Amino acid sequence: MSSRRRLAAGRLVIASHNAGKLREFAELLTPYGIDVVGAGELGLNEPEETEATFEGNARLKATRASRATGLPALADDSGLAVDALAGAPGVHSARWAGPDKDFAAAMRKLEDALQSTGATEPHQRGARFVAVLALAWPDGHVETVRGEVAGTLVWPPRGDAGFGYDPMFRPQGHERTFAEMTGAEKHGRDAPLSHRARAIAALKEACLG
Repeated sequence: MSSRRRLAAGRLVIASHNAGKLREFAELLTPYGIDVVGAGELGLNEPEETEATFEGNARLKATRASRATGLPALADDSGLAVDALAGAPGVHSARWAGPDKDFAAAMRKLEDALQSTGATEPHQRGARFVAVLALAWPDGHVETVRGEVAGTLVWPPRGDAGFGYDPMFRPQGHERTFAEMTGAEKHGRDAPLSHRARAIAALKEACLG
């Protein structure tokens, strides 16, 4: 197996227009000497996510941002894979929120889908948050890593500290949802809990060490 390419300290484009993700990445990457800048600040449009996998979409977004700016670029494709829904919404997690990114409506849609399958008990409501990170350089080289966390979906949603489907997701072994936890709790360096923090830990080992 070939060795991973290392990322030098400096400026890094985050290929996302999602303010919540940008805050999380800044929080996670700043300690490594990485100066994070969002794609929106650089006037980059969001490409259409046409791939069928998290890895494919992350690579697509990172590669386009890196080529457009001449800087290394980091993109994630993340989503919620629900057992009772055969892995849906999966790569379509953001699309369930519609063009207005209305995740309250997306969570309602998700709950309706669970109810329609008869998934009303906690043991029937298992899910995984998945995050794949792709780190691309202007020469076309790309590294990818993956992070996952298992949990149970709750209703009604609880908490306002997260974003996306966080208020519905109670990670395994915990009583609070992601939206009831602080960033420090989710991103702990010694034992990262969130899927994105776990992916970042994998990226650190692969490319930031």
